[in-house]
Amino acid sequence: MKSLARALAGLASVLALANCAVTPPPEEASRAAANPTTAAADIQIQSRDLACLAEAIYFEARGTGPKGEAAVAHVVVNRARSAKFPNSVCGVVADGCQFSYRCDGHSETLAEAGSRSRAFRIAEAVLSGEPDITQGALFFHAASASPGWFNTRPRVGKIGGNVFYR
Repeated sequence: MKSLARALAGLASVLALANCAVTPPPEEASRAAANPTTAAADIQIQSRDLACLAEAIYFEARGTGPKGEAAVAHVVVNRARSAKFPNSVCGVVADGCQFSYRCDGHSETLAEAGSRSRAFRIAEAVLSGEPDITQGALFFHAASASPGWFNTRPRVGKIGGNVFYR
């Protein structure tokens, strides 16, 4: 039974990530079904936004620790609230190549069960109104990178191996 569950979770990740319509693992799906729409400031959070945000956390912040993962999640939600970006979590995640994993040519399979589960838990917490530790950040990059645009934005700080900006 465990191998069937793992296979189904892997298949769901493979099939659905092309358009951010991931089916959450069973434990996350039951929580999302219990609360399908939550208001968060000036955007509506839909149940599929949980899957889109978990995808972004998994690929953009995996390995940066819970604070680093939450910080990246807040950037996505902050962008959805900003008039400069699409007005939904899934819209932000799918917006061109804003997130490098969307355009790197690699499979978007959320293969690591522990990381996948943690990404869904963090996404749920952020979408449920967890305080924004990024102070409204809209941008971030790996601390090891030196993108040219960083001098044009107010720096918020370094969280979990990434540097965040407003």
